[in-house]
Amino acid sequence: MQLDIFDKGGSATGRKADLPDHVFGIEPHDHSIYLDVKQYLANQRQGTHKSKERAEITGSTKKLKKQKGTGTARAGSIKSPIFRGGGRVFGPKPRDYSFKLNKKLKKLARRSALSYKAREEGISVLEAFAMEAPKTKEYLSVLKNLKLDGKKTLLVTGEADINLFLSSRNLPNTRVVTVDSLNTYDILHADQLIVMENSLEHLAKF
Repeated sequence: MQLDIFDKGGSATGRKADLPDHVFGIEPHDHSIYLDVKQYLANQRQGTHKSKERAEITGSTKKLKKQKGTGTARAGSIKSPIFRGGGRVFGPKPRDYSFKLNKKLKKLARRSALSYKAREEGISVLEAFAMEAPKTKEYLSVLKNLKLDGKKTLLVTGEADINLFLSSRNLPNTRVVTVDSLNTYDILHADQLIVMENSLEHLAKF
């Protein structure tokens, strides 16, 4: 698969980028995508939720009323879950939501997501450029030149560029990541994947 390479001014450079079929042209595997996205979202959860059960509630241990003869159900504790202010039954406790996935499955999921993006023509290749200082306006002008300023974009760079990252941080629906931190969720969440030319070599090893 070949795509035109654009410069930051939005003009075609006349060169084409070869996107390897074993990464961008496979038959997508939906279940692996589901598992990888599920793991990513699970890993974002803090798991610090907690509610008090009846043993943890502060309250009197005195028996509320006599066992028999009241005409109502027997009750032995004000901390019972059936009373207002009582403990919760089987309430949430702190836990770790993360789970393990095999590396081969995660690779298949990333390749499947990239193949979906290629099918939808949701990939643009951008000539590598550097920013001398963090300038949000300059980064926004790049998106406007590529006619992507109204879309959710994910820019993939071959190496970390702090100025590029800081320039995009203030813009909504825009992310900049290095190729080694690219994940299935980010690929699917973006409307358009902007791949820098210097990241293609690394993507070919996915």
